[in-house]
Amino acid sequence: MQVSDVNRSLADRLHSAAIHLLRRLRRHDEAMGLSPARASALSVVVFGGPVTIGQLARAEQVSAPTMTRLIVGMERDGLVRRDADARDGRVVWLKPTARGARILQAGRRRRVAALAGALDALSAEERRTLTAAADILERLLRPPIQSSRAEPAGPPASVSRRLAAPGRSSGG
Repeated sequence: MQVSDVNRSLADRLHSAAIHLLRRLRRHDEAMGLSPARASALSVVVFGGPVTIGQLARAEQVSAPTMTRLIVGMERDGLVRRDADARDGRVVWLKPTARGARILQAGRRRRVAALAGALDALSAEERRTLTAAADILERLLRPPIQSSRAEPAGPPASVSRRLAAPGRSSGG
C-alpha cells in the first residue's frame, strides 16, 4: 500500500505530538512512587480490567518471564493480586488491589488536571477541534474485529488497543 506524502507528514506530526504529550504528562508520575514499567503495567490492570500475565506481557511488549518478575514485585508491594479463573484452573487473572487502583487513579487525576490546565489556554473553537480530533483518534485506535482467541475471554478493549497500537504509555 502506497502512503501519500500528506499522510506520512500527518503521521509524523501525530507521532511527535503524542510522544511530547506523554513526556510532559509523565512529569506528574513521580508522585506515584512507581517505576515507569510498573506504572505502565499497573495501568493496564487497573484501567483495562483483569488480564492474564500473557496478555499483559503482550500489551507491554515484553516477554512473559519479564512480566512475571515485575508482577511478583507488584504483588509483594500490594499493588496487584492473582485470582484463579472459576472455569479453567490453568488460567490466573491479575487484578489490582485497592491500593494499586488508588495509586493509579490518583496519578491519572494528576495527569488529567495538568492537561486540563493546559487546555484552558485554548479558545473554545480550538477545544472543539481537539474534541473532534480525539473522537477520530479513538476511532482510529479501536482494535479490528478478530476471530476467536486462544486465551479465555480475550483481553479487555483497552488492552487490545495497546496491543494494536504502536508505542506505549503509562498511567492509563
